[in-house]
Amino acid sequence: PEMVGGSADLTGSNNTFVKGTPAFDAPDYAGRYVHYGIREHGMAAAMNGMALHGGVIPYSGTFMVFSDYSRPAIRLGALMGVRVIHVMTHDSIGLGEDGPTHQPVEHLASLRVIPNLLTMRPCDGVETAECWEIALNRAEGPSLLALTRQGLPTYRDAGQQNMCAYGAYILADCHNPKVTIFSTGSEIEIAMNAKKMLDADGLPTRVVSVPCVELFHAQDGTYQQSLMCNDSIKVAVEAGVRQSWDNFIGPHGIFIGMKSFGESAPYQELYKHFGITPEAIVAAVKAKAAK
Repeated sequence: PEMVGGSADLTGSNNTFVKGTPAFDAPDYAGRYVHYGIREHGMAAAMNGMALHGGVIPYSGTFMVFSDYSRPAIRLGALMGVRVIHVMTHDSIGLGEDGPTHQPVEHLASLRVIPNLLTMRPCDGVETAECWEIALNRAEGPSLLALTRQGLPTYRDAGQQNMCAYGAYILADCHNPKVTIFSTGSEIEIAMNAKKMLDADGLPTRVVSVPCVELFHAQDGTYQQSLMCNDSIKVAVEAGVRQSWDNFIGPHGIFIGMKSFGESAPYQELYKHFGITPEAIVAAVKAKAAK
């Protein structure tokens, strides 16, 4: 009964509507779902107000690229420390044919640097549930979930422990890693396929899922170092800009991601066009290993 949802005219795309939830509308204001219209800033500001009033946990959905319209209210929510949940879908070039106006490129990096905002990008249904749990339990500030448009495979079973609470964890390991791949969201699938290829070529590879950079940086140094494998070749894979990844891979690490705005095409073709593929990872690793 605490939850009050909504969307900025994108309910069908964001999937933020819970079946059977009555709408908040005149003359009945007992509803739990708000149709905000195309008012991203107003939506985020209204959620801040609801959270400040107390008694409810507001959440809402829009496309990730439209976080630009919401940003002043997201920032103030972080400053005030209110429990608000922003669900941002269509989080990369993976949205496909809508093209570069709707494809986030710099957004993840810019959201991660807002103090007291948790930006979480889960790779599958299990991580999404864990990130949702983190957001629900986080009373000291807002949370943001970055979700894909395209369907994704599931890589692990849900356990008793919320692994996303560590910010990053070993998703797939090996003995004596020669390569460590850090990745998030939809690009985990690409990283896992690259691991298979590298393992087969005699370069044992560890894949680290990084659903929340901020939570990882909050862990103690011992845990952070346990994931790093400092003597391995380090790779970061994300369909966004490089910023926020140098803390993982260093200035000389390999980054597989975006260096420009996107294009309009089916998402499978876009990933090939921008070189975000298992083959590109393998080629870059082998080139570095040969030096």
